[in-house]
Amino acid sequence: MNHHGFRFQHFDIWKRAIQIGGELHDVADSLDSRGYRRYSEQLRAAALSISNNIAEGSGSDSSKEFSHFLNIAHRSAFETANVLLFLHAKSLIADLDRDRLLTALEEECRMITGFRRSL
Repeated sequence: MNHHGFRFQHFDIWKRAIQIGGELHDVADSLDSRGYRRYSEQLRAAALSISNNIAEGSGSDSSKEFSHFLNIAHRSAFETANVLLFLHAKSLIADLDRDRLLTALEEECRMITGFRRSL
């Protein structure tokens, strides 16, 4: 199998999760540079879990199993939102970044829900 053979690469929910993950990694890098490594690691892990679970679920043999992984991805988006809100409450991220990233996560959640319904 070549690197183009993974079906998740063609899913908009995965592409969007990768894009959001990249933006969240930028926030995490900023946290690292200011000495907040514990928070940056938490943010990276939660963000990466969204795309990881979409990818892992796409390898399932059944729609039911795939749906389970999509549910975990959905929950990971909520976890990521919680981390962002915590960071904002601690004045570690700006209003603009919080709002932009929360909007992106809400959109991703709607996309995941729609995708699950289509299985």
